[in-house]
Amino acid sequence: MDVSKQVREFLMTRRARISPEDAGLPPGDGKRRVEGLRREEVAVLAGVSTEYYAQIERGDIARASEEILHAIASALRFDDVERQHLMDLSRAAGPRTRRPQQPSRIHANVQQLMDAMPGVPASVQNGRLDLLATNALGRALYAEVYDRHTGTGLPNLARYLFLDERSRQTFPDWDAVAEDAVATLQAEAARQPGMKAFVQLIGQLSTTSREFGALWAKHNVSTHQRGTKRVHHPLVGEIALNYEALELPGFAGLQLVTFLPEPGSRAADALRLLGSWSTPEQHAPNADETEAADVATPEPGESAWR
Repeated sequence: MDVSKQVREFLMTRRARISPEDAGLPPGDGKRRVEGLRREEVAVLAGVSTEYYAQIERGDIARASEEILHAIASALRFDDVERQHLMDLSRAAGPRTRRPQQPSRIHANVQQLMDAMPGVPASVQNGRLDLLATNALGRALYAEVYDRHTGTGLPNLARYLFLDERSRQTFPDWDAVAEDAVATLQAEAARQPGMKAFVQLIGQLSTTSREFGALWAKHNVSTHQRGTKRVHHPLVGEIALNYEALELPGFAGLQLVTFLPEPGSRAADALRLLGSWSTPEQHAPNADETEAADVATPEPGESAWR
């Protein structure tokens, strides 16, 4: 993937969503050729020259100062995640440096922590939505993802969503779940340049799923740390669970995700029933399912993108 192209398309889609009136500018005369703000209007709002902003939007972002990038982010009304994404893109466009390697296995203590919560579905996932490990109830909750996983490597939520029609039954709110997944992948793309496995994942999804391609082209970014997810399980039916995604200190890019039902709800009863059928042996993928391609240094001639 081309970093300059990602910068250009991200900034173009962001300014397309803001009208001059929204930005406090006069609407101007004549019909606009493009939606939203023009480049010169963004430049005025950011306090830079039109040519300088145009250079940044064309992808020449590595030399821009943080002050300038923050000014552009404010002009385009970025939220915190979009602002951070712009900073990550700037770093990705700069000289390649070795990034912390993202582990493909978890520490035994993390597995013990999950296993110590037998009544709570828990999993560990990385930024490209690989399921690195689960406890027994988490494995039971994601039974469809695991059971329908084929090939080498770890089960991946994005592959399941876009390449398996059963995912639309598993996730009744498929459209929202799919949008969230792609927005998470977009944010991760700039954080971890040089990861071959990411390039392969995005290439596979882009060439196989039109839905993925359409969502990827929007360049929306997000990090979903909490919310509610509806899951339809083949044994207990549909359940609504509140999830929390917690960063694991010392483990670059890994999140511990837990799911909790409302107390006294049907989902709580269903989860207890599901727990009575699960066994501790179900909790984690085999050691040989980890991906050897999960390294931080790009191969010769490879794009500095995951």
